[in-house]
Amino acid sequence: MADRRPVRATGRVRAVVSAVPFSLMTLVTGLVAMVALPVLLGTAVLCVVWIGVFALPVELRLLGKVTDFTRALAARRLGGTIPGHGPRGRSLRELLGERGTWRDLRWVPVAMLCNTVAGIFGLTLALLPLVALFSIGFWWLFPADAPIKVIADIPIESWAGAAYAGIPMFVITVVLSLWLLPLLTRGSVVLNAKLLAPSEKDELAQRVETLRESRAGAVDAHGAELRRIERDLHDGTQARLVSIAMRLGLAERQLEKDPQAVAKLLADARAGAEDAMTELRTVLRTMYPPILADRGLDGALSAIAAQSTVPTEVTVGELGTLAAPVEAAAYFVITEALTNVAKHADASKVEVTLTRDVDVLLGQIVDDGAGGIDETKGTGIAGMRRRLAALDGTLWVTSPAGGPTKIVWECPCGS
Repeated sequence: MADRRPVRATGRVRAVVSAVPFSLMTLVTGLVAMVALPVLLGTAVLCVVWIGVFALPVELRLLGKVTDFTRALAARRLGGTIPGHGPRGRSLRELLGERGTWRDLRWVPVAMLCNTVAGIFGLTLALLPLVALFSIGFWWLFPADAPIKVIADIPIESWAGAAYAGIPMFVITVVLSLWLLPLLTRGSVVLNAKLLAPSEKDELAQRVETLRESRAGAVDAHGAELRRIERDLHDGTQARLVSIAMRLGLAERQLEKDPQAVAKLLADARAGAEDAMTELRTVLRTMYPPILADRGLDGALSAIAAQSTVPTEVTVGELGTLAAPVEAAAYFVITEALTNVAKHADASKVEVTLTRDVDVLLGQIVDDGAGGIDETKGTGIAGMRRRLAALDGTLWVTSPAGGPTKIVWECPCGS
């Protein structure tokens, strides 16, 4: 038991020290809210004459930056994460239609009062021990007819008085700081998190909206894939089958007239049939590569890395058993990424990493190329996003000009 008390005391001191800058930031957000409330109300009134319609969206987005900062501050203090506002609209109608905007507006009057009071009270608790120490050590700086006073308006006029009144004041203020300041900080954090975090209903609505968008993207991707297969079959395999049918028709008509010509037509028809089978196998491979069934995802990735024109290093962790759609998505995402690197990146090496974290498949592709990917040009990245979105996965791209380019993605792979 004797060993635990110094540890607990040290922990409380650290909690007080870390609470001081938080109290300062809390006071700042409270003062910002104090300014924001009348400004927002005034702009809302000006919406009657259309001026506010243009000014209010700008103010709401600025308010969003303040609440994002407060949300991040509270999350860091709590040691977790607080879901954010989500994407913000541009127009006033879009902003007012978002639940996050109303959470921001609800936060303003409460923060104006509570954050300001909590910030002032917290800084006061932190400064009181310093005031007590100053009273003990520098009482002599004050004139005799106006001495410094401490608890219960007791004047300090000598070193004896400093010890008699100043030391108890210092002890009391230290105890108050050690016990009250962390509690005050915790209460302020919880209040801000409660106001700015989405409710269970909001999270469910956001989840439904995300699923709706991902399913819509999956339907679009499925439709695009079907059109691609139809186009490949129409322009390739079907054309060759038509050519074969024409050659066989000519051979049938010339069977009795010119047997030698028939032999050549049959040879051409056989060659055309072989080409059609080759093209058909190619189309089938794009639907689900046979190499995945034959060699698994690890072997398939090693094969495409070996075929890549850019030196590629593949690292695959312990993946366990993956569903076929997840394996196919990972294969095509990495294949598309390596194709893009070979065509556009001017890179000298690529590193591909694939790991599994419980029920999430994590992938990363990094190249040392020129960077500067513009997702608005081309459909490669968009196609990768749609393929992952169909499985409720997510993809992020970081590609500054000059490189390196990093593509990170994750995909649920649980049962």
